[in-house]
Amino acid sequence: MLFNSIDFAIFFPIVFVIYWIVSGKLKIRNIVVLISSYIFYGWWDWRFLFLIAISTLVDFYVGKKLSITENKITRKKLLFISLAVNLGFLFYFKYTNFFIDTFVESFKLFGKTLEVSTLNIILPVGISFYTFQTLSYTIDIYRKRFKPTDDLIAFSAFVAFFPQLVAGPIERASHLLPQFFKTYKFNYALVKSGLLLMAFGLFKKMVIADRAALYVNEVYNNPSNYEGVETIMATVLFAFQIYCDFSGYSDIAIGAARTMGFDLMKNFDSPYLSKSITEFWRRWHISLSTWFRDYVYIPLGGSRKGEFRTYFNLFLVFLVSGLWHGAAMTFVIWGAIHGIIIVIEKAISKNKERVFRKLNINKENISNRLVFVFINFVIVCFAWVFFRANSFADSKLIVAGFFNNNFDALFGDEIYLIGLQDNEFKLLIFAIIGLVVVERFHRKRSLVKILNQQALLFRWSVYVLIALFIMIFGVYGDNNISEFIYFQF
Repeated sequence: MLFNSIDFAIFFPIVFVIYWIVSGKLKIRNIVVLISSYIFYGWWDWRFLFLIAISTLVDFYVGKKLSITENKITRKKLLFISLAVNLGFLFYFKYTNFFIDTFVESFKLFGKTLEVSTLNIILPVGISFYTFQTLSYTIDIYRKRFKPTDDLIAFSAFVAFFPQLVAGPIERASHLLPQFFKTYKFNYALVKSGLLLMAFGLFKKMVIADRAALYVNEVYNNPSNYEGVETIMATVLFAFQIYCDFSGYSDIAIGAARTMGFDLMKNFDSPYLSKSITEFWRRWHISLSTWFRDYVYIPLGGSRKGEFRTYFNLFLVFLVSGLWHGAAMTFVIWGAIHGIIIVIEKAISKNKERVFRKLNINKENISNRLVFVFINFVIVCFAWVFFRANSFADSKLIVAGFFNNNFDALFGDEIYLIGLQDNEFKLLIFAIIGLVVVERFHRKRSLVKILNQQALLFRWSVYVLIALFIMIFGVYGDNNISEFIYFQF
């Protein structure tokens, strides 16, 4: 079920009302959440509900067994069961064909051609997200950092919690699971705040992301037809498309959970205002970057085993992160680019203060800060080429197109009307500028608090205008655009 669909517009109010009617009875409330979550996921394809159910049951009973045994070998076997089941599902559905193709291509390097067919496998929506979420539960119990629950209903609701089931944030059991054992009183201010956040998420998705997709898809699906300014424009617009698409989903998820009293972690923090790639990953998909830090980077040794090992661990984490995002070589390259830049930043970090002093650079100076932000944005956009390109061959065409000189096109109309009408392009640019201004301002002062201080008539006028703006200027009709980008991961 899509957040930006009529189905969800009917589903959510019904769940919201039933939830608050039974909210005082904890067990019944959690059953309502569980059933609602299974309906939400099963709306897409009910057959894959068994994957969530199996992962839930395995990790629930593994967690209970881990809590009552101190035998190291037994504990490792139990952890292995959890890892094998969850990662087994993930690898089969997501990576089987990727490794088959890679295996075949590797033989071609030696002049051998293998006749191996790929399998007809449908990728279950959100499998990467809920797999990582439930794995954190058993790993934390294994590390003795979290005590397992005896309530299967509450645990099942935690794993399948519908607001963040399909595309995160990837919650830790230590943060989200205890919330299923608390009763909440209806809080009008919290509900209003959640609904406003959902509206902001829908604005980002339907007004900006889906409109930018019309331009981006035309260029990236036909890379040989465009070059120079056209490919640069499409790449910059994709940067805003994927940000508004993914952060929009997170906003709707956090907002929907908030209306029911739940608190989900922040997943984005104005990432394009970052002054380095290292800072970018502290602000972009925070739940994933912290997951890889805690469950991959630190277990590999982190920065505790010498300089070279630190660089290797960092690069490996981003290589794996690239593969997590998609089963294609382009995603591996995207992860490798981020990994290489972060290793370089780490290597020069010890001497950067001395270098900045010699060059008379004050990174906190407003003009210098803008230069660093711009350079970092260019690097991020370059990496996005490999993330968005349909194939490695297409990515080479797009990168080559950057250097074709057609800057005269800036003064014509054609460059702005690829996949869009004139008014639609202008609306897109104004919406992006408005988003940047709002997010920059919101980092200093809460817009919700400011709005709450205004007169009742003014507040409701703003609410109505937001709803009308989304309904009038939102993009509708094309299912390929309407789906959230991170559904494929």
